[in-house]
Parts: sequence; structure tokens; C-alpha cells
Amino acid sequence: MTGFCDLRKGIDGLAGIVQQDYQMDVYDDAIFLFCGRRSDRFKPLYWDGDGWLLCYKRIENGRLRWPRKKDEVRQLTHQQIRWLLDGLSIDQKRAIKPGVNGQF
Repeated sequence: MTGFCDLRKGIDGLAGIVQQDYQMDVYDDAIFLFCGRRSDRFKPLYWDGDGWLLCYKRIENGRLRWPRKKDEVRQLTHQQIRWLLDGLSIDQKRAIKPGVNGQF
């Protein structure tokens, strides 16, 4: 999600944000990330098919480069999630592109 979220919210409150503010299905096979105001803590919310998983992480040294606007909501690759959690931009200007088989 974009912007900042009140991280005092639990599963129901965060799921409500996904549905009401973003018109997304919280039961999709997706992890929804919510960031606190200081950008040094976040909560991932995930429906695993028979229950909810809600975690909390506080980063000790650094901050997330968190998207600020609703139009910046998008699906991330595993690598982009890693970059986000490492404090990097999810859009790297100089990422090495995957190779193509059969070309030398």
C-alpha cells in the first residue's frame, strides 16, 4: 500500500483498507504491506487459505523507500521486495537484465 498507515490496526482494520481504499481482494494470493509514518516499520498481511498471517518488522538502522501516492500501488517481484526491505528504490536504474538462452 502507499502512504502511511496507523500500525496500531490489526488484521480487520488493515484488510478493510485494502478493500475500501484500494478496491482490492484481500483473499488474492498476495502479501499486502503497510508502512508506518517513520518508514522504519511495516506490517505484511497475508491470507494463506485458512487464516490470516500478520507480522511486524521494525528496522533498526535505516528506512524504507516507501511509495507515497495511490497510483504507485503495484505488484512487486521478489527482487523488488528485497530491494524495498534493503532500503533501496524498487525501480533500480542499473539492474542487470536476465540473459537470453542461445545467444552468445
